[in-house]
Amino acid sequence: MRALLSVYDKNGLVPFARGLAELRFELVASGGTATTLRDAGLGVTRVEEVTGTPELLGGRVKTLHPYVHAGILARRGRGDDVAQLAEQGIEPFDLVCVNLYPFELVADRVGMADDDVVEMIDVGGPSMLRAAAKNFASVTPVCRPGDYGDVLAELRERKNRTSLETRRRLAGVAFAASATYEAAIARWFQPNDELPETFVPVFDKVLQLSYGENPHQRAGYYAERGSRRHLLSRVEQLAGRPLSFNNLNDLSAARLLARELEEPACVIVKHANPCGVAVAETIEGAYAKALAADPVSAYGGVVVFNHAVTAALGEALRGQFVEVLFAPGYDEQAMQALAAKASARILNDTDRRVPDGTERDYKRVLGGLLVQERDWNPVEQTRMEVVCGRVSDDHWRDLLFAWKVVKHVSSNAIVLARRGQTVGIGAGQMSRVDAVRIAVEKAAALGHELEGAVLASDAFFPFADGPEIALEAGIAAIIQPGGSKRDAEVTEAVSDAGAAMVFTHRRHFRH
Repeated sequence: MRALLSVYDKNGLVPFARGLAELRFELVASGGTATTLRDAGLGVTRVEEVTGTPELLGGRVKTLHPYVHAGILARRGRGDDVAQLAEQGIEPFDLVCVNLYPFELVADRVGMADDDVVEMIDVGGPSMLRAAAKNFASVTPVCRPGDYGDVLAELRERKNRTSLETRRRLAGVAFAASATYEAAIARWFQPNDELPETFVPVFDKVLQLSYGENPHQRAGYYAERGSRRHLLSRVEQLAGRPLSFNNLNDLSAARLLARELEEPACVIVKHANPCGVAVAETIEGAYAKALAADPVSAYGGVVVFNHAVTAALGEALRGQFVEVLFAPGYDEQAMQALAAKASARILNDTDRRVPDGTERDYKRVLGGLLVQERDWNPVEQTRMEVVCGRVSDDHWRDLLFAWKVVKHVSSNAIVLARRGQTVGIGAGQMSRVDAVRIAVEKAAALGHELEGAVLASDAFFPFADGPEIALEAGIAAIIQPGGSKRDAEVTEAVSDAGAAMVFTHRRHFRH
């Protein structure tokens, strides 16, 4: 039996090689791998002894040789392959252990010269790994140190042979490693701000979820390779049950909104839509206002804070049923108060990095993927246009607050707000007038005062009927993108009602 070893990551290498040697495998190794094994007292044949050719071009060429690749690729069940090996004096390999240069690690370092990054583009490693995986019928491909123990155990149990099932599984792992590696290199060559002709995203599993959106669907949570942050990066679960698919979907929606609010803020999300959002002078006040915005919908929701949970806030949360709590820190007394909530998932956010806005949005469609830049960069107030009425300082604060919230509500979206609190939300409607009607009726049903409140719309009003419903209910100011053929008609209706209106000249559809 013969094993070829060529690894950059030496973790676990010596015990693995020693185990192979005990099973009477001949060890063949390249470069630093051979040196490491010889230093550990193991008998090793260097690759150049097999090929009869020294390392060339500063180590760029070591294993790219017929005596290596023919030994990996030969099909043991074909007489002509076996005869050619014998004719050329080539011995076959039964196991190939390869891991690749750390391209991503080097490429992500600040200030790295292109020449240094290019030297981390492995050529021989992927070639050997792919050859072994292609010939899994005869060869065991190994590329992860985490698999060393299981492979050795199976070799011992099965008298130096792994099962076809194991080799096939490891071949899948090997090709995934190779594909991931090539995708990282392709990303490095492509500017971040462009949509390349061939888009190759790579995702790594972070969590196996109990089920998907519904109990009959399998699900997992994957993070995008190369992204500097993801939904659960630098997040610690302090208590509660495992996170579910719907928990993570709602958490993402809540976090995206919360990070836009600078004052102490609370965002409560249900079914990926905010149902209660508020800002206040204190985080306790923000929670009280967000909960009061729609206490019925808040039941069993995801609650996100942008400030640490204090003892007083922990006590207030004790009596509310929440699925997930997310905050940048928890007071010790707050955790004591929350200890009674055994089912609530309590997440501690330790990430203090500022979002850079370069992240892409993906949406799965039938047989494809829609890719776009994330709707992140906010519109500055100075670029907004007051088209009628006078906007007071208090109304400006509420208009800007409502405008940030409406961006995170499913279209067609309407948000009513008053004194830093959402008081009515109409989400996901096929007509904008229905979204307004639902928001107004919701506010009335919950007893919220709409006199002097503001309205935000994620897209323009095609007719004056939507604003008229809100104006009759007491809305004093409206913020919307503008751009309708009937802007003049809508502006006249708002002006006649004695209200103000602001055009942002930017739409925020979220489907």
